Amino acid sequence: MTDPKKEVLLDVRDLTVQFGSRRHPFTAVDHVSFQIYKGETFGVVGESGSGKTTIGRAIIRIYPSTGDILYNGQKINGKISRQLDTEVTRKIQMIFQDPMASLNERAKVDYIVSEGLLNLPDKYSKEEKERIVSEALNSVGLLPEFASRFPHEFSGGQRQRIGIARAMVMHPEFIIADEPISALDMSIRAQVLNLMAKLQRESNLTYLFISHDLSVMRFICDRIAVIHKGVIVELAETEELFAHPLHPYTQALLSAIPMPDPEHERNKVLKVYDPSMHHYETDKPFVTEIRPGHLLHANNAELEEYRKILANE
Repeated sequence: MTDPKKEVLLDVRDLTVQFGSRRHPFTAVDHVSFQIYKGETFGVVGESGSGKTTIGRAIIRIYPSTGDILYNGQKINGKISRQLDTEVTRKIQMIFQDPMASLNERAKVDYIVSEGLLNLPDKYSKEEKERIVSEALNSVGLLPEFASRFPHEFSGGQRQRIGIARAMVMHPEFIIADEPISALDMSIRAQVLNLMAKLQRESNLTYLFISHDLSVMRFICDRIAVIHKGVIVELAETEELFAHPLHPYTQALLSAIPMPDPEHERNKVLKVYDPSMHHYETDKPFVTEIRPGHLLHANNAELEEYRKILANE
């Protein structure tokens, strides 16, 4: 499953996240495993409540989890040393979904962007902080004089750029982008996606891109994992997933993508995923590599059907 030619930056093994009490737990993420290679954009897609954001927040240590999350070979979930915690805080950053809710309304932009520097062992002078903030704002296409303003003075797209600058100021290696464009107008979305792609090229960043929109994922992601109710049901390279979607849930998500062709939209048949179609009472499902790099969550009977489909294509 692992590509020996690529360097694994993040290795998630049997990740489980539960909420609620021990007597009545709710499993939001159920034994999820995947790897993210250095320099790639890895997408996690699914409908609301599927566990996408929970995975991102577990990686960045906001939510407690079981299983193993390995970053550069070191386990970063559970109890870790203060030194490793500081290193993780600097190297892994998150861009949040709502650019308004994730920014401190009462703080000016210069404090918002530079706040992460306070947690680092290095002490910066006022002049150094101003220079760092100015460079961060400039890298996301904002003027340095914006540093003295408050978040409410900016548009949605500008606020998201501030959120990206706040992440970039830490010089991270890995960024978790949690639906970074869902709250933005269509005209601004392309600008933010192009900005993220530009920063990735210039700074050799690795992204975990979380979204419910497969059309956006196709534009920016190298590989995509499809998640349903806390379980990854399919994982493949982006074009492989679009060309050979095998799991019924993946097919349902793809059928819902709006197309700019009115004739196509009129004749489109939406697929509705029904979990009761699976018969897992005796024949239990497991994850297998049905094609090179194409992983699928299915039982033996379903795998036979999927292999027939691929053989006839």
